[in-house]
Amino acid sequence: MNAVPLREVVAALERLYPPDTAASWDRVGLVSGALDQPVSLVHFAVDPTLAVIDEARAAGADLLLTHHPLLLRGVHSVATTSAKGASVTSLIVNDIALYVAHTNADFASPGVCDALASACALVDVGPLEVVDGLGRLGSGRVGSLARPQTLREFVQQLSTVLPQAAGGIRVAGPANALVTRVAVVGGAGDGMFDAVRASGADVYVTADLRHHPALEAREEARGGTPYLVDAGHWATEWLWLRSARMELLRELAGRGTSLDTHICTLRTDPWDFVIGAATSDITGGTS
Repeated sequence: MNAVPLREVVAALERLYPPDTAASWDRVGLVSGALDQPVSLVHFAVDPTLAVIDEARAAGADLLLTHHPLLLRGVHSVATTSAKGASVTSLIVNDIALYVAHTNADFASPGVCDALASACALVDVGPLEVVDGLGRLGSGRVGSLARPQTLREFVQQLSTVLPQAAGGIRVAGPANALVTRVAVVGGAGDGMFDAVRASGADVYVTADLRHHPALEAREEARGGTPYLVDAGHWATEWLWLRSARMELLRELAGRGTSLDTHICTLRTDPWDFVIGAATSDITGGTS
């Protein structure tokens, strides 16, 4: 496999996930690496953790492509006494470039939300919202199931294609309720309830649903739709890695180049186990 200059890979990524489509608060693009350095193997991961960087090094990767930024907020030291400093040092010492595609990959099509919509087996998929009046896709997709399913059946099927995490999948809604129309947002999505309601979705699949927004959404629904499925931040975004690999290889192939690739096998969801999960109220009655 011939090496490709990093600048060619970066150019391909910026065609797929234009940096100017990222949220204003986001930090995307090239974090470490020289544009002239050769790239033969790209390692895809959700999070640029120390363990992921070590896995990339062991795999012989020249470029680590992650969804989440390493340096999202101000950093005033990269001493190895901090995890971020140790991460930056490890990347540089091992000649591993780091590139981040975050909210620009959320908004892209195909992107993070399209991968989640595909995992939900949705058809007739469209945008959950359109931003800035220019017709650009915003975060989220909405579509329909090929046939109605009970909420339990739908979530059980989704669980077979999501990577497993300790927290599992949390569901708010009656297990036997029939659902057809589904809205999805990969990662944290409890700021999207207005768009979800406007879409007419029966169920909303996302992650990081906080107590108050989720409770208020269920109160507004008066027990009806949209039902809520919190499938985990890491799990809902990990699905995008295969899409990102395929799209990058397609983009490079169109210009006569190719690369080796590897998708991270590490679970970077921060939780390790759960105790006391229940579906009953505090008095022991069924909910």
